[in-house]
Amino acid sequence: MTSRTRAARPLTFVLGIAALLASGCARHDGMNGAAAHAQSAQGTVLHVGYQRGGSLNLLRLRGDLERRLAPKGVTVQWLNFPAGPQLLEGIGANSVDIGSAGDTPPIFAQAAGVPLVYVANTPPSPKAEAVGQALIVPKDSPAKTLQDLRGKKIAFQKGSSANYFLVQALGQVGLKYSDVQPTYLSPPDAQAAFASGSIDGWVIWDPFLSIARHTTGARILRDGANLPTSGGFYLASRTFAVEHPDLVKAVLEEAKKAGDWSHDHSHEAAQILSPDLGLDVPTLEQIVRNGYTTNYREITPEVIALQQKEADAFANIGLIPQKIDVRQATLTPEQYARLAPAQEPQVAEKIKEITR
Repeated sequence: MTSRTRAARPLTFVLGIAALLASGCARHDGMNGAAAHAQSAQGTVLHVGYQRGGSLNLLRLRGDLERRLAPKGVTVQWLNFPAGPQLLEGIGANSVDIGSAGDTPPIFAQAAGVPLVYVANTPPSPKAEAVGQALIVPKDSPAKTLQDLRGKKIAFQKGSSANYFLVQALGQVGLKYSDVQPTYLSPPDAQAAFASGSIDGWVIWDPFLSIARHTTGARILRDGANLPTSGGFYLASRTFAVEHPDLVKAVLEEAKKAGDWSHDHSHEAAQILSPDLGLDVPTLEQIVRNGYTTNYREITPEVIALQQKEADAFANIGLIPQKIDVRQATLTPEQYARLAPAQEPQVAEKIKEITR
């Protein structure tokens, strides 16, 4: 989007089981991962990971996926996570079948050995890329430029899109990652730290960005303009994507329909989201117009190239232990075709280039 199109997160977090899953635990149903996926195959439960500020939240609130899958005997269980890294841990623990996150979480997850695959991309709209994420400082902060934050505490979720935002932004002004004090906090913890004044800056996305600006008068020191990103992704475990393409396809198609609808009905979309996010309708309507709810596009060589560039950047500064090959987290052209059989011929040809 989310989000620059990057996965944004909730105002009020009801973690419950999601927090337990994010800690690395599998489902508490007495099944191992393979058995859990078999249950989904029988049409019992589809486990979808989401963040309240992400594109899947609108789909959850509209109930479209449930209506589509109910005749097939499939129940949808939505699992809320505070950020993409925790959601990817859920995929690694066989607790999540499919979910959405920003560009950075799958890189860290792949480096940690999570058997994930990219199933589709959520491209950043120009507007969302520029204003959907920013580095903010308190309204009375003396900092006027990024250089003024040398040696200061900057909070963000480690392994999230905010992490790459900071790496790129610092590099553009000649600063190293080590020139600041990275303070790894989840969005809700960072929100509290920012309000209390215990951190000097915060890299965050909408709707947290808008919330901070409205409630604390936070000032944007650097927005997302000219910080290229591949956007966000729909992600699944490899086993689930290969064995249950019909369910993956259903999620992607219904997510696209909800996104397409919101583009022409931003006010109505904001009304649906407002009670869940705790933001007023006019503010949310503008966020939606900026690209809050997104379409999806196929995984292309261009998308993978952007991801590889990002992964290499993290390896070069030691934030992931070794270089990774992003292509190892992709499917074959034939497998992608089963997820989106209506692809145009030229798209299928592009996808073939990924595995070359």
